[in-house]
Amino acid sequence: MDGTPSGSSQTTGLLGYFGFLRKSLWLVTDGSLLYYAWMTALTAIALVGAHAWAVQVTHGMITTNMTDSVSWGLYIANFTFCVGLAAGGVMMVIPAYLYHDEEMHHVVIFGEAVAIAAIVMSTLFVVVDLGRPDRFWHLIPFIGRFNWPISMLTWDVIVLNGYLVINLHIVGYLLYMQYLGRRPNPLWYVPFVYLSILWAISIHTVTAFLYCGLGGRPFWNTALLAPRFLASAFVSGPAFIIIVMRLVRVLGGYTASPKPVRLLIQIIRVSMSINLLMLASELFTIFYTGGEHAAAGQYLFFGSHGHYGLVPWIWTSVALNLVGTALFFLPAALERGNVRIAACVLCIVGIWIEKGMGLIIPGFIPSTLHQIVEYTPSLTEWKVSAGTFAFGLLVLTVTVKLITNVLTGKLHEGVPLTKPEAVETA
Repeated sequence: MDGTPSGSSQTTGLLGYFGFLRKSLWLVTDGSLLYYAWMTALTAIALVGAHAWAVQVTHGMITTNMTDSVSWGLYIANFTFCVGLAAGGVMMVIPAYLYHDEEMHHVVIFGEAVAIAAIVMSTLFVVVDLGRPDRFWHLIPFIGRFNWPISMLTWDVIVLNGYLVINLHIVGYLLYMQYLGRRPNPLWYVPFVYLSILWAISIHTVTAFLYCGLGGRPFWNTALLAPRFLASAFVSGPAFIIIVMRLVRVLGGYTASPKPVRLLIQIIRVSMSINLLMLASELFTIFYTGGEHAAAGQYLFFGSHGHYGLVPWIWTSVALNLVGTALFFLPAALERGNVRIAACVLCIVGIWIEKGMGLIIPGFIPSTLHQIVEYTPSLTEWKVSAGTFAFGLLVLTVTVKLITNVLTGKLHEGVPLTKPEAVETA
């Protein structure tokens, strides 16, 4: 039986859909004491972040440490990182569908869950960065002044929201079909799977174009920015998915084949090597040829005129990336063990610093007037950022728990399908 409604009335279909939602809500709110503690902690952190954002909206952006000289700070840095996290999920879709990797089909839906949570966080980081969030309606097509296709910002709005809708459709449809005990109709999701591959690449490419298209910021005016974004995304995304899969196996009771994770590690090895190679190329261009591009690089790596605010950040990032890459190349990384998880954590943190304090902030220092105005995130910015990440982890936890309940057969209306291939996950 395919996923098209046949032989059942519309009323029955609605009852089945509401039954799916009711059972899903029941199962995702039921768990062990550890699960309740985790969700309570995330909720508390999210509420602290919401309160800090309310204070920021009330008193204005003066509560942050952003200035006219450094107008993008921690929020946009986290936005850039989360976009890469979302784009990295495509590294599970490509081998599953373009290269017909049957083992990857069983677990690739977890990559889609990570992408959904990452896009939600990306959108929230943009919202909290707005000084007047009530003016967000200016970005809504046909209501505000969208300025499409001239503005790169409007392209970013389209690709991010489009990617979220595509992933929600794929995950929601496949889980609902599994709940009904039916085989999904490929016509209802396979075209969207292939579209998501192109869309995932576009979200980080457009984000890179948003930066390197600003002629007044020479630090970003490099043709390598988009390739570096993609290379680092294909490290942080798979690394985060590996951690999620480990937690699902240990805490969720769902054990998948180790082959997909080993493939992700191979992808990380290649992507991280390319990322480090492009970093070395950028360093050569900055410090050998000189020019305006070198001023921000000099401040970032070695300080300038007595200012060294970003030096500890960038060298920490370089060290974490190098150590993480070295660990990934160890044979022990292919085994289920602490070496693999340590390598994932090191690379994720290293890329988070590289995408934020090592990319966004030095783009504004020195300023267009050749002044050095340093930036350090305020306590309000840290609270809002922590709250946003906590909310994203809440979304991810609920989604992964729902997926696990489906894959383990806890959520079914009819007779569950006997083969794990029944969930043609995207």
